[in-house]
Amino acid sequence: MEYGYSGKGVQEVSDEELRTTPGILSEMKRRGEPVAMLTCYDFPTAILQDASNVDVILVGDSVGINVLGYESPQQVTMADMLHHTRAVRRGVRNAILLADLPYRSYETDSQAVDNARLLADAGADMVKLEGAEEVAGRIEAITADGMPVVGHVGHLPQTWKGNRHVYGDRADEAARVLTGAVALEAAGAAAVVLECVPEQVAGVVSRALSIPTIGIGSGRRCDGQVLVAPDLLGLNDFSFRYSKRYAELGRTAGKAFARYVNDVKGKRYPAEEHRYRIRNEELRKFKALAEE
Repeated sequence: MEYGYSGKGVQEVSDEELRTTPGILSEMKRRGEPVAMLTCYDFPTAILQDASNVDVILVGDSVGINVLGYESPQQVTMADMLHHTRAVRRGVRNAILLADLPYRSYETDSQAVDNARLLADAGADMVKLEGAEEVAGRIEAITADGMPVVGHVGHLPQTWKGNRHVYGDRADEAARVLTGAVALEAAGAAAVVLECVPEQVAGVVSRALSIPTIGIGSGRRCDGQVLVAPDLLGLNDFSFRYSKRYAELGRTAGKAFARYVNDVKGKRYPAEEHRYRIRNEELRKFKALAEE
């Protein structure tokens, strides 16, 4: 028997229900099964991802750049995160639903707890926040309140400045990644995201922790992987070195939109098969009414 968070408080859950609780992540690490995670921001995508048997669906603050047209993750608000978490929750039945605490939403322990509760009420099973030792107290406070937390070290998008994405390719930085991840586990984190960390460093960190590491741009030695869905689907014109494009939906959608416009302009849409009809008797009655 394990305990899990369902957005309604900590509850005792059976072994059969373990599949949908954060407890499965540590069990997956113990048996050597990689954790698959994807970002998601809307209801229809959530349905598709949940049907793919993905383990974790992340409502990331990357929603700002990928969906809302923001220039920076720092522009994402709690209102944004709550709106999109609710939408994704409606489409998720099996995967663990993880939601980001956005920039400046966890500056104090009490603020962190209050906002984690809001995300739980919106349907999140876990919350994620960025930082190392400096956020250990936040993790302790949130987990003490009953909500599992995922940490995030390495490249930190919420506070990143400059052009350099890789973090940990210098010995002192690599050491900070390790000590930070260890501190997060000690504070009660259920997992840690490693972003843009050299593969060898990620391997050392993964071996040092009993909780899973989830890599993005951190190589093959993490306990799991996460990708941003629009990158995976080919919806963006650019690609990060670490990202793999599994489809080219941007091109496909662009062509479909253009075909639609051409059909409308050429009066080919709607066609016969796209119309609704009214019976002749009702049509005569309507015309009579229209002439009154």
